[in-house]
Amino acid sequence: MGRFFNFFKRTNREEDSFNRVKKEFTENGNLVYAGTILKLAYKKFSDKIALVCDDEKIDYKEFYFRSVLLSNKLKEFGIKSRDKVILYSGNSIEFHIAYFAIWQIGAIIVPLNIFLHEKELLYVVENSDATSIFVSKELKEKIEKLKSEKQFEDIKTVLTDDDIDWKTPVSKNIEFKTIDLDPEELCLILYTSGTTGKPKGVMLSSKNIMTNTLQNYARIISTNKRETERFFSVLPLFHVFAQNTCLWTPILIGAQIIVVKKIDRRSILKGLKKEPTLFFGFPALYGLLCLLKTAPLDSIRMFISGADAMPDKIRMFFSLIYGRKICAGYGLTEAAPVVSVNHDHENLATQFVGFTYAGIDCDIRNDDEKSLPKDQIGTLWLKGDNIMMGYYKAEQATQKILKDGWLNTGDLGYINNQGYLAISGRSKDLIIHKGFNIYPQEIENVLLSHPAVYQAAVIGKDDDSSGQIPIAFLGVKGKNENLDIILRDLCSSNLASYKIPRKFICLEKLPMSATGKIDKKQLQQL
Repeated sequence: MGRFFNFFKRTNREEDSFNRVKKEFTENGNLVYAGTILKLAYKKFSDKIALVCDDEKIDYKEFYFRSVLLSNKLKEFGIKSRDKVILYSGNSIEFHIAYFAIWQIGAIIVPLNIFLHEKELLYVVENSDATSIFVSKELKEKIEKLKSEKQFEDIKTVLTDDDIDWKTPVSKNIEFKTIDLDPEELCLILYTSGTTGKPKGVMLSSKNIMTNTLQNYARIISTNKRETERFFSVLPLFHVFAQNTCLWTPILIGAQIIVVKKIDRRSILKGLKKEPTLFFGFPALYGLLCLLKTAPLDSIRMFISGADAMPDKIRMFFSLIYGRKICAGYGLTEAAPVVSVNHDHENLATQFVGFTYAGIDCDIRNDDEKSLPKDQIGTLWLKGDNIMMGYYKAEQATQKILKDGWLNTGDLGYINNQGYLAISGRSKDLIIHKGFNIYPQEIENVLLSHPAVYQAAVIGKDDDSSGQIPIAFLGVKGKNENLDIILRDLCSSNLASYKIPRKFICLEKLPMSATGKIDKKQLQQL
């Protein structure tokens, strides 16, 4: 098991950087508690600007001070160490303050997707065993409507932005004793939407979070310029990709965070005027930048994409319009979440995500969980200190994917001769037609090469005679006569006959998740 780790040729520089920064944040043989990194940043970078949002900005001293005042208020309301506190807020300075206020008293954060349906929200409230909620003012009405539901019986406290003290002058000396949990203890629960069934609560420990944050640092942060980095925080902060790249990592190194409240043209362009140096997004967001055509991106030294597969079409247009490359990344919530970023091999196809991060072992296995040779597609398994503790109150689901410290990602991929990891799609999305494996991502890339197609999703539909057949759903621009015939010919010129979709269903727009992924679960129901 894990024998393919030897194929990876990560540079000694990255390994050395990871080990060095681990020592910097290790106390008594353990990585520091994640809830202390804001306090450490305050001590090191007190007067540096920490958060910028629209016309507001605060330095690390005020950031820490306001979070301490809120921590004290949380304790006054009876919230204790290991209590679970739901954080229900959009992108804002207040989100950051509340996040660390909860951690600093040793409580467990449960960030909620603000776009959840009421039924989904109620399920998470009940399943998480939360006792309190911090909600932004604009979302408070939604919570108030649900307070009479039985799922809210155990919710004793509801706090809002108004509970953050902005009037008290910042103290010269801030005294607060952070309640540190054991590094192996639960400190964050992240609910994943999944493709079937109810959302599952991914349990992350402080060790998981700190490990992946330092792995991130070793791969993408310039050691000499780390304190001058400016992170563009436009991804929804309830998502783990945003928390890792726009919350934990910048605070760890004392960088500036440019908080963008909404993913729309006006908000993005206003945020870009503040000259970020690092940009994190999902493919659809880069597609929006392509539509803008003249977005001011000169200050940005690295563009990183995650949360979904990067289509060739978007990467090509971004390169043509802006003359810049997008670094394709791969991760999953269960890995806290980043596994790899292809930061220096721009000629590789988009499915290649480079080498796994320092400290992560990788193996490609068949259905019998036996290791496969290089260049053979199988299921990706991972091992490392960043891998989750398990699913909250779901022991059977945990046992299915966590075995001997290895995580079955459920994603398909392979390793080439140079040791680069390629992602071929979700195993649940795999279409099996007359015994042949069909990988939707391959077909989607071909369909997206047509200028009229801006979205593509291929799913498998059950068929009595052949097992499954591929069906293509397409987001198209304007009216296109005989487009299905044209696309069928396009597929015929690029794909084996059994991979060609049997139907081409054209829609004005495909259903999307809050993190920019096409919602294939909804498409299955059409």
